[in-house]
Amino acid sequence: MPAGADTTTLCRVPSLQHEVLTRVIPLMRRGKSTDDIEALRGALMAQNRKARESPPHGVRKGRQITIANDPGFAVFTLVRSGREPTRTVFYLHGGSYCKPSDPRQWAYAARLADSINARLVFPAYPLGPEFTFRDSHDAMAELFAQTAAVSPDGVVLVGDSAGGGYALSLAQTLRDLCGPQPSHLVLVTPWVDLTGNAPGTREAAEYDPWLNIDLMPAYAGFWVGSPDPADLLDPRASPGLGHLNGLPPALMFSGTRDLLYPACEALFARAEESDWALEFVVAEGLLHAYPLLPIPEAREAFAHAVRFIR
Repeated sequence: MPAGADTTTLCRVPSLQHEVLTRVIPLMRRGKSTDDIEALRGALMAQNRKARESPPHGVRKGRQITIANDPGFAVFTLVRSGREPTRTVFYLHGGSYCKPSDPRQWAYAARLADSINARLVFPAYPLGPEFTFRDSHDAMAELFAQTAAVSPDGVVLVGDSAGGGYALSLAQTLRDLCGPQPSHLVLVTPWVDLTGNAPGTREAAEYDPWLNIDLMPAYAGFWVGSPDPADLLDPRASPGLGHLNGLPPALMFSGTRDLLYPACEALFARAEESDWALEFVVAEGLLHAYPLLPIPEAREAFAHAVRFIR
């Protein structure tokens, strides 16, 4: 096992707040179906065109905000008023690559940046099904290089769910370019394998009240822009299948009540065979993206992430 590669399993009774969410979340996802892929495509495109990709009011308060469109999509930079940070948190949000950011992601990213006295760079990257990873990946690598140029104390690359997959794929591209690299990588229940073929995925889906396994192939196909399963193997889409040597130190979180957990397990197993220092925190019985949820377990996960980055 390479130095720093480790796994921690948290075995505790889930909190009451967590158990309430496991009952509420299934009510929110009712009615979604893949019976008509074109209808799903149209609904997502209409939703995304109406979405307002900007920081919520609670995040705006006390921060200076700048917006740039140089990469071809909006990029928000937030800095606490009165501060001149020399470090950056570069955050890629989740949403199955087909949904805009939400307040929970903004709040987590801003709080993480504040905790290490860093600026926050939050790209509103083009979403599927109207766009694919090819429409933003190279521009995102260039944006990272520009961010690193004004961050002498480093850039922490962070992502949740699909954004965690994007963060890992971006880290692989940056490694191959041999330019500026992230100082740390934080992956919150990342979607790292769009094929859905990690052993145990279908079994895990039976216990996941949030993610719908029947919708995942549609979202994956939208992001790669092709119905050909071979295109899902591209490491820019499925970085869990890509080369792992030479990546920055990383911290990954996953609950076991998450259909993405088996792919995270598979990623960690591959990391053990490489030189990648990946720390994997496994939370027994917890939901997808639990570190972003309003539950006590999230506080411990947040503190862990801050310690890791510091």
